[in-house]
Amino acid sequence: MPAVSDGGVGRRIAYYRSVVRPKMTQQELANAACVALGTIRKIERGERGVTDDTLQAIADALGVDPARLRHDRGPAHTQAREALPALSAAIAAYDCPEDGPVRSLADLRRAVAAAAQWRLGSQYTCIVRDLPDLLAELTRALHTAPAIERAEVAQLLVNAFRSADAAAYKLGAHDLSARLVELMRWAAAEAGDPLLAASVAYVRTETFFAARAHAAGLLALHQALDAAPAPSTTAARAARGSLHMRAAVIAGRAKDADAATVHLAAAKQLADQVKENVYYGTAFGPDSVRIHRVSVAVSLGGDHVSDALAVSQEWKPPSSLPQERRSGFYIELARAQLWSGMADGAFESLKVARKIAPQHTRNHPWVRQDASTLRRLRRADSETLTSFAEWCSAT
Repeated sequence: MPAVSDGGVGRRIAYYRSVVRPKMTQQELANAACVALGTIRKIERGERGVTDDTLQAIADALGVDPARLRHDRGPAHTQAREALPALSAAIAAYDCPEDGPVRSLADLRRAVAAAAQWRLGSQYTCIVRDLPDLLAELTRALHTAPAIERAEVAQLLVNAFRSADAAAYKLGAHDLSARLVELMRWAAAEAGDPLLAASVAYVRTETFFAARAHAAGLLALHQALDAAPAPSTTAARAARGSLHMRAAVIAGRAKDADAATVHLAAAKQLADQVKENVYYGTAFGPDSVRIHRVSVAVSLGGDHVSDALAVSQEWKPPSSLPQERRSGFYIELARAQLWSGMADGAFESLKVARKIAPQHTRNHPWVRQDASTLRRLRRADSETLTSFAEWCSAT
């Protein structure tokens, strides 16, 4: 990638960092962009150039269009999208991996845990940067692991596939996502953990969302619920409750209000018995169920939209929830507000979503659709709204 060397880029980055509300420190920008702190400092001081990839990550973290940071105002390449073919190549030989190094099990655990945090934080640039090599290494590890370690390595591979899938799905590469989901199912069978299989069934629903095959997706979730372990432990209750949450949303997309209500009630009953946490890679608990209540209301549309607004009036997602889940709440809320004639509120919700998880927000199709609608509704173009629309590539 070519590097932009104009010192003005660094000054513009420093400027936008200073006007973000609340103001971002250099460390906070470095964390959000997955860039070393020293690199941020040198770029802002004009001591080093910045590649298109790094500029894209910084722009996402600041919530601005990368063209606003460039000296030539030209388009910046999207590193995450360009790196997707590397993910495809990494999984092509999953059953006959090439020879290569394999780290210790402890090191692999740490690498997979870091990837899971990127997934929950919607840091897709970090995922596509590191996951191809990690997936190749894990497939080698699975084929060479002693019997006593094989189940754990398979579980690590499932979790790594899930992180890769999150980037593929959110970036619109639905065929690649579907392939990764099938590999998750294959590796989960190797792990032999029914709770892990339930978590994979939760993720598999993406393929039905992408295909708009909502009735088939609901059937698949019913089968997963039948196969899930009895809710006799906290992890089992969370697994079953997560499946009910997912079933409620896809029932909503199928416009089956009765099924959505039943599944949402079942999810709430189980959520009231556990603490909000991440179980087998999925956030579940009372707060997650509230967010899914909003999602169900928006999916059903019509008179149900008022239920989404009612939730938002009495509750906001706490900062302890994963960024992707929190930003999803505001994206869903923005759509409910827009449908209810609350254009200003909808735009405010979209800006909050961008602040929480810029890469998730920027790549969400509803955000682009709603930003386009907001631009059409406002007779006098707002510079802020125009900038937001350009940032998320709204037409």
